[in-house]
This record gives sequence, structure tokens and C-alpha cells, in this order.
Amino acid sequence: MTVSQLKNELLQAIHGSTPNQPALRGADFALTYAELDAAIKLQAAIWDESITRASSPLPPTMALAVENHPAWVVLDLAAMQCGIPLVPLPFFFSPAQWLHAMQNAGASVLVTDQPQLFEPLLAGHIAGCSQFSIAGKQLTQFELKGFNQAALPAGTAKITYTSGTTGNPKGVCLSNDNMLGVAKSIAKATGLSSNDIHLSVLPLATLLENVAGIYAALLSGACCVLLPSHAIGLSGASGLDIKKLLATLEATQANTAIFTPELLHALVLLLESGAKVPRQLRFLAVGGASVSPALLSRARQLNIPVFEGYGLSECASVVALNVPHGNKIGTVGRLLPHVKVDFTQESEIIIYGNAYLGYAGDQHAVRHTVHTGDIGHLDEDGYLVISGRKKNIFITSFGRNVSPEWVERELKISPYIAQAALFGEAKPWNVAVIVPRQHATAEQIEAAVQHLNNKLPDYARVARWVSADAPFSLNNQQLTSNGRNRREVIWQHYQDKINALYEGKAA
Repeated sequence: MTVSQLKNELLQAIHGSTPNQPALRGADFALTYAELDAAIKLQAAIWDESITRASSPLPPTMALAVENHPAWVVLDLAAMQCGIPLVPLPFFFSPAQWLHAMQNAGASVLVTDQPQLFEPLLAGHIAGCSQFSIAGKQLTQFELKGFNQAALPAGTAKITYTSGTTGNPKGVCLSNDNMLGVAKSIAKATGLSSNDIHLSVLPLATLLENVAGIYAALLSGACCVLLPSHAIGLSGASGLDIKKLLATLEATQANTAIFTPELLHALVLLLESGAKVPRQLRFLAVGGASVSPALLSRARQLNIPVFEGYGLSECASVVALNVPHGNKIGTVGRLLPHVKVDFTQESEIIIYGNAYLGYAGDQHAVRHTVHTGDIGHLDEDGYLVISGRKKNIFITSFGRNVSPEWVERELKISPYIAQAALFGEAKPWNVAVIVPRQHATAEQIEAAVQHLNNKLPDYARVARWVSADAPFSLNNQQLTSNGRNRREVIWQHYQDKINALYEGKAA
């Protein structure tokens, strides 16, 4: 099957679905499959005409900054229809990251529902401006100038930016083949059907929600509920009203959703206090970061149908997933059928079969494999186990390898610890920087640390800890946009306090 044929597979599925079946539901607007099909074709025709008038050998690269809403999906799929490379911009990015993404991808158009955020940022780069409406959503389209057209690999359909632990975010270039291969595997593995309702909890600008959430659901004839973040209890990169989110799951009658580990932790705490699991919820995927097996066990005791998975942008999101007929806590599930796995001598995970096309602006040839940077292995039943990040592993002065994510993950499931960063390179014992949860006392945190230490091998234990001055965040550059610690930045900020503990010698 060619890329062109696969590109149309999702659009054909939409066209061939039951016309009156609900496809997209927003807070104030809904589209049936017939109406979605018509809206995609109408917007695609408008953009096709514009491309023809421009007489450019290449279609424009378009940035998209729109809250979760049916309009986002229409714009995304219309761009797919036209062959326009799309750059989704998450609202949790900083203005500097938005600007970097548009410059790096060579965007010539920006479509947004919040022009007031971008007009000052794009001063001197706006060549024109127009307003239009899709699915009841008022939108602004900025024609951009001054961003040189980037070198994109042939077949690029989407450029997803995910900030790493250092530097500016990289633009991962993906084909429709990449993305729909994942969506098809997800749809089959989770048993999605036209009877399902999927609630989009994560921003649509995140690849995981876009591909494993929306594309998989639409391929299956399911209904997607798309509400703005504030309406479901989310604000910014880390604000959360879990009671509101639980009420939304109940009110929308959602059968499926995708959570991050922090959202799952908050849900478990709420349910442990007496709230009820929504009866209709059958598949709650959790990913984006490592999940504590202890947290998953607590979720299982509460009858939450939660399934951990694993993926990365360079593989168009999910590569492994636990499912109802094969759910093993402590693993991220078996490999999905569109990929294969291998390991280096150092146990680094290598993924074959769905490699990205390249990075925006990088003309170097890309191999057909992805070195993930994650350490792991397959267990005796073929489930993938993730141990940690290769570059984050530190070696104590006793020669023991420690994966800090493992310890941090367990610390954060305490009701008294919000965030943690572990250090101990070339030292005889480890020190954690801990961000307390609201109203937590030093005594409660110490008790939580000791409770965890009783379960850890001696080389991984937290011998001492320091209280953070402020939460790790995007604003202080101590957190990436996908919630991972920027270890070097955290170390630089707290190294004097940590070294003072070591200089005191006794642990």
C-alpha cells in the first residue's frame, strides 16, 4: 500500500461510516460522520485553491494552535487531504518555543483561535490576516513571512515538537503512513467500535492524543468528545481539578480515554476517598512517562480499567500496550503488530518498522530504526519492561547503576510528594530534591521516604533529601513540556545544598 493510499484510509473510513453516526462532539457543536466528511472536503477545497493560486512547487507548512474542539480535527484532516505539512502547537509551550517551532519548520501559515497570544510574538512576520469559522469556532489565519522554508523529508505530513531535557524542541517529521499505522494497531488492540465514545483529555496537539486517541477512534467509527481543557478540569501544563475530570468522564459516558501518570494518581486518590469508577469506562490508557507498579496495583484494586503503554514521537507514538486479554503490571505490554524490537549490548531498546522520516531542517538520511535511549528487556512472556533512560543512569561510588526515574516514580505516588529528582553520581549514597504536596510536613515526607526505602535495594535508597524552593516547571526550566525532569537545570539550582549534605559526610 502506498503512502497516498494509506493517507486516504482514514478519510475513506470517515466517508464510509454511517452518515448519521456522531463523529465529533464539542461543548457547543457536534458533527456526524457525514457532516465531518463534508467539512473536511470544503476546507480542503479552499486550501487547494489557495495553493494553486500561489503557484508554489510545494504546499505551505501550516502551524495550528487551537484548543480541543471539533474544528481542530477538521483542520487537521483537511491538511491531510491537501498534503499540507501540519505543525501542532501546544498551549503549554512557551512563546519562545512556539516561535522556534514555526521558524524551524518554515511555517508560512498559522491558524489559531487565540490570535491575541500570537500577534505580539509574530510582530514583523505577519503578511496578512483573515478570519473564518469551522464547526462554530471562530478562527484567525495569519499569513507569515520571514520564516525560510525548511528542508522537510519527502512525505512529511506532520511535524511534532517535543521538548527534550536540553535545548530547543526538535521537530519530528512523520508521514501519514507512520501515524495511521499506529492508529490501526491501537484500534485493533483495544477493540474500538462504533459503539465507543472517546474523551480527549490530553491536548490534541500532543501526538499521543492525536494519533492513538482521535485517529484510532475515527478509523473505528467511534465518537470523539472534544472539550476545552478548562471544561474538563485541566489548566496549563499541570493544573488539575480531578473531581471535574471524573464528572466529565461520567457525564460524557466515555468508554475510553488517555491519561498521564499524574492524572491516574489523582484519580486513584479520589476513588480511594469514596468516589466511584464511571461504569461505562472500559479502557483507560496511561502513558507519557513511567508508571509506578504500586500505583497500577492500587488502580486495579479499585477496578479502574487501566492499561500502561509505551511510545515515542520518533515512532509516531505508541509501540507497546497492555490490553484486557494481556495486562501485566510492571511492563508496558507487548509490542503492537506494526513494529519489532531489538536491544543493544547495553540493553538500549531499538524499534524497527515505524521510524520517523527525520527532523525538520536536518537533511541527514535517517535509518529505518529508532534508538530509543531507553533501557529495557522482554520478559519471559514477551512483555516489554522499561528500566529507565540510558543517559540518566548514574553510577554510585560503589559501582552500582541507579535509574533515577524508578525511585522518583515511587516517591511521587506518596500523598505528600508532588515531584522528585534523585542524584548520586560517584557518591556513596543518594540525595533527592523533593517538591512537597500542599500542606505536607517535613515529618510526613521523611516517613514517606523511609517507607519507600524499606522496599528499595540499599544502593537505590534515598539517604537524604532537600526541599525544593519551588515546583519544577516550564517557567523555571526545570521541567520539559511533557513533564520530565531537566536534571542538569535542577542540579545546577540545588548543587550547593546537595554538596553541603555530602560534605557533612554522614548519611
